[in-house]
Amino acid sequence: MFTIIGIVVVLGSVITGYAMGKGNFHVLFQPAEVIIIFGAAIGSLIISSPGKALKVIVGHLGGIFADSHLSKAHYLELLLLMNAVFFKIKKEGLVAIESDIENYEKSPLFQKYGNIMKDKEAAEFICDTVRTMLSANYPAYELDNLMEIDLEANQHERMLPAHSISKIGDALPGLGIVAAVLGIVITMGYINESAEVLGHHIGAALVGTFFGVLACYGFVGPMGTKLEHHALERETYLRVIKTCLLAAYSTSFMVQFAVEAGRRAIPGDDRPSFAEVEEAIKKWKTKA
Repeated sequence: MFTIIGIVVVLGSVITGYAMGKGNFHVLFQPAEVIIIFGAAIGSLIISSPGKALKVIVGHLGGIFADSHLSKAHYLELLLLMNAVFFKIKKEGLVAIESDIENYEKSPLFQKYGNIMKDKEAAEFICDTVRTMLSANYPAYELDNLMEIDLEANQHERMLPAHSISKIGDALPGLGIVAAVLGIVITMGYINESAEVLGHHIGAALVGTFFGVLACYGFVGPMGTKLEHHALERETYLRVIKTCLLAAYSTSFMVQFAVEAGRRAIPGDDRPSFAEVEEAIKKWKTKA
């Protein structure tokens, strides 16, 4: 929604300013310039990206128009799941959780938390880490390193669309100049025509530069930045999971401490208060 609003504001501001200057809108209609600039931009993206990277980029393009998928409710549900997992381990031992993590989709413990069930990456991150805890008595710092490797590998892939779109945005002013130069070349063929005809062709050529710069700074660059925000937000969510798991493991599954450590890793307005978490856990205990 906000992306669409932003696009409308950018276009509205440019069009309004142009109209106030009594500009001729007919001159701005230059489909050949658009084909040169954006066709070349798409081609350069194909040249610079391996097939696998292109699939990742295309798969994330929808995120440009999507708002944040994370909220206080998502984080609160995550903390409740962590609480349930740690409580079971503390009460029955690490082995008791094995059946839940081996097939979390059918686990009664996990099924109560719909957002986690839909989030395969987060669920597998939790389950793989608990599996590691089961496999051997690793030092806490080794578990920390292992989770960090996982986070960095996934974050690299999540940042790929943002970086690729931003690079294409950076190239657009240059491609606009290419379109403008080609327009000037075409104009030279009309050198014997009247000043009015020459002026029209020169104006059409300059529209290429206009389109390239506007697309870069008004649309494509900000879209790349939005994808980057989504990737960083996602990393933050997984780091909350990491904080919970590491705090639990290093304190022999002190449930309340581990959940509180995760709560404090949640940034800004998405962080539920201590009282909200405590109240939610009380309700969980009543239903358990």
